[in-house]
Amino acid sequence: MKSLHAVGVIGAGRVGAVLAARLREAGHEIVAVSGRSAASRTRTDTLLPGVPVLAPAQVATRADLLLLAVPDDALPGLVAELALDGHLRPGQVVAHTSGRHGLGVLAAAAHVGARPVALHPAMTFTGTDVDLAHLSGAVFGLTAGEDEHEIAETLVADLGGRPMWVRDEDRTTYHAALAHGANHLVTIVSQAMQILRRTGAADPAAVLRPLLTAALENALLYEDAALTGPVVRGDIETVRAHLAAMADQPVPTMDAYVAMARATSAHAVADGRLDAGGAVEIRRILRESEWDVLATLVADEGTRTGA
Repeated sequence: MKSLHAVGVIGAGRVGAVLAARLREAGHEIVAVSGRSAASRTRTDTLLPGVPVLAPAQVATRADLLLLAVPDDALPGLVAELALDGHLRPGQVVAHTSGRHGLGVLAAAAHVGARPVALHPAMTFTGTDVDLAHLSGAVFGLTAGEDEHEIAETLVADLGGRPMWVRDEDRTTYHAALAHGANHLVTIVSQAMQILRRTGAADPAAVLRPLLTAALENALLYEDAALTGPVVRGDIETVRAHLAAMADQPVPTMDAYVAMARATSAHAVADGRLDAGGAVEIRRILRESEWDVLATLVADEGTRTGA
């Protein structure tokens, strides 16, 4: 028979509220949550009806499993304050959901005898009930001492996820990989949709969805071998034409295109799909486009200031 916990959540944001709702479904009692914003209170009312919204110190006092789902930069101060003010206790499980941080940020909790766990869901969240289904099969990056391994893996199982153990010293690198793959993907897709709208596409998502779905699946299966497009083929004039066509796009969009074309050329050379000469020429025209963008920015600034 599994052990059920009195769970408290500090930070009823998109992640905290959803994880609490899933733990509640698994039979755990959610004794209290904290959340200052109106959005947090709405999430609590929707996903955790009947659960009291209290101050962080009160949440910590009530819980035997305390889940800290606050922004990375707020985590060290929160843990130190709770520990110094006597709101954490021996035997209490204190888990955070940060990808970047490991156990070091929970040192003050461990000092008073609490059991620290780093538990990061490798998933994007909307803060609504649609996220509950997404947790099924999601990977959770875990870091914990040997004595906390069992409880950490049990929590992940209750959340419907799969554990991936991450060494404490690798937490930041692990998180950077996820952010690079997911967050930057959203930026690139959003930019592509904006460009298509400017060409008159009424439904950019419908245009991109089949292509991007296939590209993502191929990349996950084959990595660099899935690369296609003008950079990989060494179609220098097509890349040059792209840069000219993109000249009136927002600077961040052009910056992203240039950066990704440069990175793609390196991957294509490593994969043997592009020769070194072609890569050098592509990088040359990419540099020229960067200088053109810089010159335009300088000229625009001069016009704005009257210089």
